[in-house]
Amino acid sequence: YLVGSPDDEIHYFAIVNSLMIVVFLTGAVATIMIRTLKKDIAGYNEMQTIEEAQEETGWKLVHGDVFRPPQSYPMLLCVLVGSGAQIGSAFFATLLASMLRMLNPIKKGQALTAMVLLYVFCGVVGGYVSARLYKFCDAKAWKRNTIATALAFPAVIVSMFMVLNIFLRIVGAATAVSFLTVFLIFLLWGCVATPLVFVGSYFGYRADKVEVPTKTNQIARFIPEVPYYASPPISHFIAGMLPFGSVCIELFFIMSALWLHQLYYIMGFLFAVVSILAATCAQVSCVMCYLQLCAEDHRWWWKSFFNCASAGLYLFLYSIWFLTSKLELVGILPVMVYLTYMSMISLAFALFCGTIGYLSCFWFTRRIYGAVKVD
Repeated sequence: YLVGSPDDEIHYFAIVNSLMIVVFLTGAVATIMIRTLKKDIAGYNEMQTIEEAQEETGWKLVHGDVFRPPQSYPMLLCVLVGSGAQIGSAFFATLLASMLRMLNPIKKGQALTAMVLLYVFCGVVGGYVSARLYKFCDAKAWKRNTIATALAFPAVIVSMFMVLNIFLRIVGAATAVSFLTVFLIFLLWGCVATPLVFVGSYFGYRADKVEVPTKTNQIARFIPEVPYYASPPISHFIAGMLPFGSVCIELFFIMSALWLHQLYYIMGFLFAVVSILAATCAQVSCVMCYLQLCAEDHRWWWKSFFNCASAGLYLFLYSIWFLTSKLELVGILPVMVYLTYMSMISLAFALFCGTIGYLSCFWFTRRIYGAVKVD
């Protein structure tokens, strides 16, 4: 499973154990949610009298505000979710190509090139998702939204890389990248990636607006004090633990392959772990959204994204622990290289998890409010 490590069977059983724990957790959470929601919906639908309807409590109270588009930075949210969808689809496509023997993960250069190309081609997905959400928000600046979706995440990554590359060129490091290579990547990004995002955005805006089961009130409802476990930053730290915990054992092997020159080549396990990660993000996000709506807080848009995106912070903290305990880097520059690359990976991981959380909450709220009778 992991070439270069003596305890192959221990690694194998550790991963199976991790998968079983996460599957059990997902099943338990789903069972609790379904039973609780069935009871809630049955109770709400049995309310016949006006007095009973006036005394209703819980998440049905906010039915007139739950689908109110986010008031703060709706474009930024759509851009982040679109970027996360592009990253996730590119990663799953890379894993599928590796499992079908179209890619050889042992050849790291070939795998990295394939990931970059697949990320560029998945711009269609990012543009489509961002456009659908932006249209739901009733916003008009669709060209600005599309350009931001195409440029935002790559611009951050390229900026971080260019700053690091300047330091590498100053000290004459062999890992410094030539200007020609950076220029060719920029051409790939500008001439291929951006038009593909516009293609996805075109189909996203042409599609019908996402339908929701309830009408939005003209005046926003007053939000009472929310319990500590359902309000940030506590909710972010609680919700981010489980997605990170579902991949932390596998993460050790991946980090060893990246930084300790070991070989990681069984992509079937990685595909299963990423699928479990996505399922965990979806479950955790729905539970946190339910708790928030029960507290009569209808502002779930940004919170649903950050609840799962906080897993990226845990990944970065884990990388610092890995640096101090497993790596023996000498000098400031190797540490800078390590932290820069792990910052990029943590950012991509956060966007992927946040997107899963946001889209799961959107689906969840449409399902539960579509199941109750609203006058």
